[in-house]
Amino acid sequence: MKVLTLSIKQKYFDEILAGKKTHEYREIRPTNAKKYIRYELNGKLYEDADDVPSEEEEPGEVTLAPVKYDAIKLLTGAYSGKRPYIIIEVKNAEAFILTDDNGEDIVYEYQGKNYLAAQMDFTLGKILEKHID
Repeated sequence: MKVLTLSIKQKYFDEILAGKKTHEYREIRPTNAKKYIRYELNGKLYEDADDVPSEEEEPGEVTLAPVKYDAIKLLTGAYSGKRPYIIIEVKNAEAFILTDDNGEDIVYEYQGKNYLAAQMDFTLGKILEKHID
C-alpha cells in the first residue's frame, strides 16, 4: 500500500475523524510537486517539469497526472514524541490549475522561473487506522 504522509492542523484532523471533512487540499509548489504530480505529454510521464520537452521539440498539451496513493497518513500535534495520527483511504486524487476571477491561470515566480499555481484535491474514504492519545 502506497501511503502519503502529511501534517495537518488539529481542527481539520478532528473534522476528518468526525466525518465532516471529506477532502484534503494541498498546494502544489516547485518544492513539493514530485510528491503530488507527474507531468504528462502525449501519454508519457515526466517527474520533473524541466524534463518535459518544449513545444518545438514535441507539440502537445502538458497535463498534470496525480501520483497514485492508496492512503494518507495525517499527523497532528507537536513534532516530538508520539504524534496522534490517522491513516485514511484515498478514494480519488485530482490536480487543478488555479485561476483568478477572470479565468486566467495564476502564475508565480520561484527562483527566477514562472510556474502555474496548482492544487491537489484528495477525496477521503474510510479511516483505516488511528492512533489518538
